[in-house]
Formats: sequence, C-alpha cells, structure tokens
Amino acid sequence: MRVVFAGTPEVALPALEAIADSRHELVGVVTRPDAPAGRGRKLSASPVGQRAEELGVPVLKPDHPREPEFQAALRELAPDCCPVVAYGALLPQSALDIPPHGWVNLHFSCLPAWRGAAPVQHSIWAGDEVTGATTFRIVKAMDAGPTFGVMTERIRPTDTAGDLLARLAEGGAGLLVATLDGLEDGEVVAREQQAEGVSMAPKILVDDARIDWAEPAIGVDRRVRACTPFPGAWSLFEGERIKIGAVTPLDEGTDLAPGELEVRKNSVLVGTGSTAVQLGEVKAFGKRQMAAADWARGARLTSGTRLGE
Repeated sequence: MRVVFAGTPEVALPALEAIADSRHELVGVVTRPDAPAGRGRKLSASPVGQRAEELGVPVLKPDHPREPEFQAALRELAPDCCPVVAYGALLPQSALDIPPHGWVNLHFSCLPAWRGAAPVQHSIWAGDEVTGATTFRIVKAMDAGPTFGVMTERIRPTDTAGDLLARLAEGGAGLLVATLDGLEDGEVVAREQQAEGVSMAPKILVDDARIDWAEPAIGVDRRVRACTPFPGAWSLFEGERIKIGAVTPLDEGTDLAPGELEVRKNSVLVGTGSTAVQLGEVKAFGKRQMAAADWARGARLTSGTRLGE
C-alpha cells in the first residue's frame, strides 16, 4: 500500500522506522510544525520530521490538518492508508475521508480502557498490572473507532511512564505494520469497541504531579512513576519546587509524619499516609539531579525536616 505516516515525538520513531522497512511504500509524512527547542529556542523540526527528511520522504507540516492546502497536498500523495502515532492534532472528517483505508492509529492502551492523551501514565497511576497497545480506525469521537489488533504488556513494579512507553512503542510498531499488512491482504476485520470498560486518560498537568505525602506509600510511588519523566513529580521544600525521582515504598517508618524526613548516612526516608518511602534522586531548584543522600548532605538537612510545606 501507499502510506503517509503521521506522528510527531520521539515515541513515534519506532513505528516510522518499521513502516519504512516494511513492504509498504512510504510516500509522505505528516508532522507538527517546527517549534522552538534548546537553549537558543531556535525553530527545530520534530523528531519525526527530522527522520523523514533523512529518509528523503516528503514532509507536510500543516498548522492544522483542516487547511485546504494540506488536504490538497495529501490527495496528491494518494495514500491508501495513513498510519498514525502521537501526531498531536485533531483530524477533521474531510481529512479522514481522503485515504480509502482511513487513518489507522496506534494507541498505547487496550481500548476501550484509557482513551485520551496520557494512557500510559494513567495506567500506572491506577495500579494496572497489564496494559498494551491497540490499532484502530480514527473517527471523530476520541479514540472510539473500531479496532484492528491489540498487544499486551505487563507493567513492572518499577516501571516509570517513560520505561513502559518505550516498550510499547517498540512492540506497537510491529502491531501497526501487521495491521497494514492485514488491511492490504483483506485479512483484518474492524471490530467495534465494547460499550463497557471505557475509561479516560486526560493529559496530566504539572499541578497533578505535586506529591501528596498524606497518600499511602503505594499512592506516592504510583504518582511519581506515572509522572516520570513528564511532567515530573515534585514537592515543595523551603518554598521552592524540587523534582522527585523514583521512590521505594518501605515496610518501616510508620512513625514519620507525612512529608517528614529521616536523614540517614546513605539514604533519605519520607513519611507518607502509611509507611515511609525512600527517595531515589532529587533535583533541587537550580541544581543538577543527584542522589537523595547527596542532596541532603549538600543542603545540611536533618531528620524532622518537612517536605511539602
């Protein structure tokens, strides 16, 4: 099939590479417009845009896919199907109607669970044991189109959202290519999503990532892992935000009040609503990221200091 791939961030690269290496003809790429990046804030192409240029593939960067000029350019490319991974813009029906096989999205959950922008983060935060990825045809309703295929992935106890998303991106790339193969061969059948079991995964904001030390240790752990690497879990210390890396729930420290520190020689414990957690890495304002024990020594912290105030 002739395909035009749509995607923007780094997580979409495994799928782009897999499609470029597949039997299908990659005739174009759609991505978000160049955006300021780096310290100089110079305009830079998206990771997908950069890789497409390296592959010598035509790149379309519409401000919005409803633009007539973009849709005319897409028709000129005459795709049979448009596979999508994290493109980042809503597609109007006029664009959805252009490829005969539609736009096939790779979504990082087992639909209908976790429809929305942050399925991996919400899956970890909710304490799911298993998640996965689904290919489905895009319709106007959010992540509600008929599905083609699914893969599953176990969530490991120490997985951050970044860890899990990386594995799903690699496994999902194969699923997306297999879906394209099946569409071309007539061996894949679209199935409507179940009406029950729908859950939503809206974007997680910086305010959502603030740690509530009064939560049980398992809740603190899930929040931190779900918000790593983005937007980054944080707490207040002396009126300023500090970023908190992965924590380890412990079976001790029940006498520590929520947010209270116990500073040891090589570790730092924090009280929660249940048992304590051990801090991993900390990034204080204006400082590099470092081990919690090094941060405590540098800041001359003593036991009894409180976070979150």
